[in-house]
Amino acid sequence: MKSKMPSPEYLEKAKQLNNEEIERLLVRMRGRFTRRLEDKRIGAIEAIALQLEYEDEELEEWRERMTEMRSKEETGGKGEAPASNVNLS
Repeated sequence: MKSKMPSPEYLEKAKQLNNEEIERLLVRMRGRFTRRLEDKRIGAIEAIALQLEYEDEELEEWRERMTEMRSKEETGGKGEAPASNVNLS
């Protein structure tokens, strides 16, 4: 199975991070990226770039779900029957 390599855009982003940002990403890194780094199949910059790419994809999916939920809430509220126009005077 061929491993996914990070895009050049994310490699460049990873190279521009400072040490504190790198440490934070390494702490959040889980599973396959960590194993690939430990097995020396990829370098640290590549692992960081993959983590950045993964987090951006997850964030985009979350934003889409939130937009969808908000849209449903707005249309759900407008779909209710309006209050009666009975004049009680």
